[in-house]
Amino acid sequence: MTDVAVVAFAQSVPVRADETHNEVEMLMPVVADAIERSGIGRKEIGFTVSGSCDYLAGAPFAFVAGLDAVGAWPPIRESHVEMDGAWALYEAWVRLQHGDIDSALVYAFGKSSLGPLPDVLGLQLDPYHVAPLGIDAISVAALQARAWLDAGHDEAEMAAAAARARQAARANPCAQVSARDGEDAQTLLDEPYLVTPLRRHDCPPISDGAAAVVLAAGDRAREVCERPAWITGIDHRVEAHALGGRDLAMSVSTRLAGERAGVADAPIDVAELHAPFSHQEPILCDALALGDGVTVNPSGGALAANVVMAAGLVRIGEAATRVSEGAAARAVAHATSGPALQQNLVCVLEADGDAGTR
Repeated sequence: MTDVAVVAFAQSVPVRADETHNEVEMLMPVVADAIERSGIGRKEIGFTVSGSCDYLAGAPFAFVAGLDAVGAWPPIRESHVEMDGAWALYEAWVRLQHGDIDSALVYAFGKSSLGPLPDVLGLQLDPYHVAPLGIDAISVAALQARAWLDAGHDEAEMAAAAARARQAARANPCAQVSARDGEDAQTLLDEPYLVTPLRRHDCPPISDGAAAVVLAAGDRAREVCERPAWITGIDHRVEAHALGGRDLAMSVSTRLAGERAGVADAPIDVAELHAPFSHQEPILCDALALGDGVTVNPSGGALAANVVMAAGLVRIGEAATRVSEGAAARAVAHATSGPALQQNLVCVLEADGDAGTR
């Protein structure tokens, strides 16, 4: 396997509704920043791949406009996934395994404010039996939360996860939501329900923004980056589309992806988990068998900022940043897509590039 590392990461500061910039204008400074940080010339990038969702913009092939932020002339090798940017990164990682190029640019963006996001995400549901019910994404998450609570958990665990994320977000300049002074888990439990058993802090904010990552292979990564974050394991799995066809209180696909990625092969220092709802964090921690010594979502996670189609890529970028800066020797990043943790990707990043790739 070809060793591949994250050598640069950049993201915009997410906002509730960016009314002054379109997707291209949001992307341009982020892409330029990531390429500049990578030390690899724009024309030297061997492959470019993006992740986005046309349903957010409400127009077919809306992702094509995003190429204006990259520059597609002279012609470039380019691809796109109608998924979170984490899956675009997976495609770039696979492409780098071919060995004929040594760098790749991955970017993702989303303007969640353009429409009623919970209803738009409801379009992911089974079109025959579930979507016609008119159920939205928050109600689906509430069903999952209820299943998880009925499996032996309580709302205090949800409040603790939300409080921890909001406190961590106070130190993150790219966080959109953070804790108020004096706020703790008990304070959050006193808040009214939004959709039982979810309160507003149990749900992610609506966020407009973009993110970009530059990958480099082998010696090129060592050349441009003092401490590359090597991808030593990466895998993704999907579960049944039907909500009634799987146990919503657990995430089997995350567990399988984590096993294939080698999460348990050595201690994990930091975990960036894409958990848009508070109850999903403990579900993911259980699936990945993360112990008490693991720092979970030091960035604040998706409860602090949730750019749909980029939040998973941000988790990889945040985890890679901590490895590159020396705050962690080994980190795991997770991304999810689909209703109630249907599809999950797990990526292991290490400072030691000799660990090999799974």
